[in-house]
Formats: sequence, structure tokens, C-alpha cells
Amino acid sequence: MSTSLSSPSVSPAGASPPTATRRAGRGPSRRARNWATRAPLLPALVFLIAVTQLPFVATLFISLFDWNSLAPDERTFSGLSNYGSVFSDADLRESVFTTVLLTVSVVVVSVVLGLLLALLLDRKFMGRGFVRTLLIAPFLLVPVSAALLWKHVLYNPEYGLLNGAWAWVTGLFGDGSPAQPDWISDMPLLAVEAALVWQWTPFMMLILLAGLQSRPMDMMEAARLDGANAWQMFAFLTLPHLRRYLELGILLGSISIVQNFDAVFTITAGGIGTANLPYTVYQTFYQAHEYGLASAAGVVVVIGTIVIATFALRVVSSLFTEEAGRS
Repeated sequence: MSTSLSSPSVSPAGASPPTATRRAGRGPSRRARNWATRAPLLPALVFLIAVTQLPFVATLFISLFDWNSLAPDERTFSGLSNYGSVFSDADLRESVFTTVLLTVSVVVVSVVLGLLLALLLDRKFMGRGFVRTLLIAPFLLVPVSAALLWKHVLYNPEYGLLNGAWAWVTGLFGDGSPAQPDWISDMPLLAVEAALVWQWTPFMMLILLAGLQSRPMDMMEAARLDGANAWQMFAFLTLPHLRRYLELGILLGSISIVQNFDAVFTITAGGIGTANLPYTVYQTFYQAHEYGLASAAGVVVVIGTIVIATFALRVVSSLFTEEAGRS
């Protein structure tokens, strides 16, 4: 009886195992596929760097100089003294306070009104789509157009709608000869805030409405069957569910309103205590011709915006992670 023994195949010296060969063969092709996927994004990345980062680097460079365009030959290196002026100058400090007050008041009122409107649109009623379209319309307007609308159509002391309504109301309940208030002169900061609230409330409403429509309805129905009333369901179920959406709306709204220039420039031209930091940067750069000081103030605005945007991105990331975990 002969038994045939098959000897294991021995690879030649220096030859790599088949698995390693396959990996080595797959490596370049994977890298090539990755580059092929990323290559179409490179022009957009280069363009983004060219239009955002290079001007910011130039602004940083200019902020280190005492540079007035009316005396270009007297430009000198001043280090961080411009940043010291930003935090020590009385007008700039007042503009920082105005920016904070304007941002906080507009965001808080917009969130409250947006939540009320979102709760209204979350209910089913006839014409809900038409009402939703009307409520979204202010956010779709160009900011300058919205500011001009409020300045001339509503605030004008001679033919504005607010004065017309005021004259009609006082004519019914008064002596028939009401004084025509000048809304911008009498309450300038409130006039700017009202225009911004009108434009940003639809944005908050859309975010909160998306949050309301993502509620787990089985939990809401269970709470209703357990005898919870409408206020208890809102306080203990709806409001905690909307926490992430509220944070997102507040942070994104704060980023935009901190940088707002259109409403202040158009309605009050920065006068009567309404000059926020972006308008002060514009005034310092284009009217006082102090390029170094204006650049330092602009850098401060950018850094503050980056800090707020960092928190906003974290909230967005946690929101997406939470939604992915539920699905």
C-alpha cells in the first residue's frame, strides 16, 4: 500500500504572502479613490481660503500698525496697542455694551415669539400652509430691504403706518388731535430691535417647529392617557425635548445678530446710542480712516463670533448624534 503525502507548498524566498500581496495591491487603489473623491473639493477649498483666511491674515497684520490713511507716510508699528485702545476707548466700550444688549434682547424675544408661533403651527387648522408661508416671508427679505421697510413704511412720522394707527386709536378714545411721535428719535434702540425681532422670529419658529414635529408621539399619547393636562405635557415633555433646538436657535441667532450692520446703518445710522460694534468698525475705518484701530476691532468681533460658533457647532453635533441614536 502506498500512501501519497502532499507536502505543503513553500513560498519562494522573498515572496510576500497572498494576503499581504492583496493588501499591497489594494492600498494604492484605495488612496487613488480617496484622492478622486476629494479632488473636486480642492478648488472650493482653495477659493474659501483665498476669500476668507488671506483677508483675515491681512487684517491681523494691519491691526499691529498705527495706520491712518490721511497720513500714510507716518505709518508705524504699534504692536498690541490698538487692541488696548479697543478695550479702553469709551466709544468702543459703549458699542460693545450696545452689541450685547441688542443681541440678548432680540434673541430672547425672537425665541419666545418663535416658540408661540411654532406651537400654533403644530396644530392642524384650515389654511395652515398659507399662514406658514406668510410667517416665513420676513426672514426671506434682504436685511437692507427689511430695514428700509420699517424705517419708511412703519416709522415715518408723517405717513408711517404706526402713526396712522396711533392717530386712529387716539381719535377714537382721545381729543382727535394726537401728537405724531417720531419713533426712531424717541426710542432708537427699540426701533432697531423691533425690526430685527420681526425678521428673526420666523427663523426661530422654523427650528422649533422642526423640533415639535420630531417629538415621540407615543410618549405624548401615553402622558395624555395618564391624565396629564396640556401645561404638564408642555412643561415636562415638550420643553425638555426642545432644549437642543432652543440652544441651536439661540446660538445661531446670536452669531448673526452680533454681526448685524444693516439695520443699525439703515434705520439710525449708528446715532442716538445705537452704534454696535460692527457699525463702530465701519465708522472707524471709513470715516476716521484709522485702519489699524478698525482692524483690531474687527479681529475682536471675529474672535467673539468664533467662540459663539464653536458652541453652536457642538450643539449641532450633539443634536445630530442624539437624533441618530434614536433612529
